[in-house]
Amino acid sequence: MLRYWTAGESHGPALVALVDGFPAGLTVDISQINAELVRRQGGYGRGGRQRIETDSVTFLSGLWHGVTLGSPLAIEVINADAKLERLEDVDRPRPGHADLPGAIKHLGGVRAVLERASARETAARVAAGALARQLLAVFGIEVAGWVTELGSIALGSRPGTLPALRLIRDSSAVYSLHPERDSEVTELIDRVGKEGDTLGGIVEVRVDGLPIGLGTHAQWDRKLDGCLAQAVMAVQAIKGVEIGMGFEAARRRGSEVHDPIHYDPAQRGGVQLGFTRPTNNAGGLEAGMTNGQPLVIKAAMKPISTLRKPLDSVNLRTKQSEEAAYERSDVCAVSAASVIVEHVVAFEVAAALVEKFGGDSVEEMQARWQLFHDLARSR
Repeated sequence: MLRYWTAGESHGPALVALVDGFPAGLTVDISQINAELVRRQGGYGRGGRQRIETDSVTFLSGLWHGVTLGSPLAIEVINADAKLERLEDVDRPRPGHADLPGAIKHLGGVRAVLERASARETAARVAAGALARQLLAVFGIEVAGWVTELGSIALGSRPGTLPALRLIRDSSAVYSLHPERDSEVTELIDRVGKEGDTLGGIVEVRVDGLPIGLGTHAQWDRKLDGCLAQAVMAVQAIKGVEIGMGFEAARRRGSEVHDPIHYDPAQRGGVQLGFTRPTNNAGGLEAGMTNGQPLVIKAAMKPISTLRKPLDSVNLRTKQSEEAAYERSDVCAVSAASVIVEHVVAFEVAAALVEKFGGDSVEEMQARWQLFHDLARSR
């Protein structure tokens, strides 16, 4: 079972991801993990924290000469802006943040809650996901994410191979597939920032090269669509998840939603085993299992809850009405959200891959992958 936990506070000494169940025998490219952490810190609309941090990973366990051992991997991301012991508590909770419910839940202060609830924690999740992506690459599985909406501006997706789409995305200041519209988007971010407000948006992640049969129909808690939805919804500020056509499927007839099944013997040697679909409204998942089509998942991110022009709140000590507290924050982190969602999706897909093909070693997984496809083609 491939899984991970994170630890650490926003302004504590470091963040840590503990990855358990990772197979032995993968040569890890640390520079690729660091490159994804840099991407997470980018995107137009980020705040001053990103100019302080220069995120990179250190493996504290689980590697020998750069190769995974099959034992737990502890991955550390140092916080350059470590000042937790010098920070005071917060008396005025921010609407939309964990401040009020967390402080009441733990019968303590707001600082103890906001430091862990902060999206800074996602640096550890991106590190774990970037490691998982390297396992997926061994099997020809690719993952990429981008921004499809930002505030009131709909940007949309576009067809193409993932390597080609990544090049387009990386040329955009907001990580969209339409860099020609960057100026329109950045002007909106600038205007909203000057007003002391924040923006949300929608991100999309696509996974190509998936075999048929990852996940299961047999138990509700092991269905891959459920695991993906939980992982994505657990990202800070995400308020909605769609797979494939998503909510639009509820507005159409069945004949307009379900993807017809065809067979092309010329494609029998691929991971789809010759089964093709003219559409992919299901987003690559049926009954909790991959169906050989690209996995497509979207996530809606609410605007950041820390506002430079604060909303009304209540002082927890005096119970008097006051403006909510303000701490240094971003105007818009939708670009970063596309990176984070991309990596939590990558990890869940890798976990399903390990569950299907075994996780003691990469070599064993490759042999089982080949055996499974040989058996499937022979039926």
